[in-house]
Amino acid sequence: MRIITGSAKGTKLKAPRGLDTRPTTDRVKESIFNILGNAVDGASVLDLFAGTGGLGLEALSRGATHAVFVDQSLASIAVIKENIACTKMAEKAEIVKNDVIKTLEKLSDKAYFFDIVFCDPPYNKGYVTKVLQKLDTGSILNPQSILIIEHSRHEVLDDVKCNNLILKRNERYGETLVSFFIYNSQQSNEAED
Repeated sequence: MRIITGSAKGTKLKAPRGLDTRPTTDRVKESIFNILGNAVDGASVLDLFAGTGGLGLEALSRGATHAVFVDQSLASIAVIKENIACTKMAEKAEIVKNDVIKTLEKLSDKAYFFDIVFCDPPYNKGYVTKVLQKLDTGSILNPQSILIIEHSRHEVLDDVKCNNLILKRNERYGETLVSFFIYNSQQSNEAED
């Protein structure tokens, strides 16, 4: 695993030992960022279930202005700190060691807003639905924010009811599905009228 391009290009990233963390492969990460294109430049980023911090750090390397990394694993937090130090991104990075759902509520209370949200939860545990429902309120999303969820192809998102998050694209990589959502604040404003 490495940073693919940008200011920290080529920096090797560490991963926690064991099978609890499933880092995004370089191939999938490169595809995600090719799809995002220039949307990363100047963006505020949230990396949920951050694991190694690879997605958020790639975004910072490509011009994002700030990234918040959230994970509840002590091993992951230690690795994220090391990877931030290796990429020399400490002034742009913030780490939160806590449950993701609780953190989403706290970030809302503190008036954080994000342009891009990466979410790579443990597969088939119901986290995808919980995160989608929590983010659908828009309490921490800027207009036209992009949400990228990496999940098992067996986790069907068609059943998840969202009013403001619109599924725009799916990409499959073996057992992994990457779903791209756009937060449509126009739609939420129309509902209020």
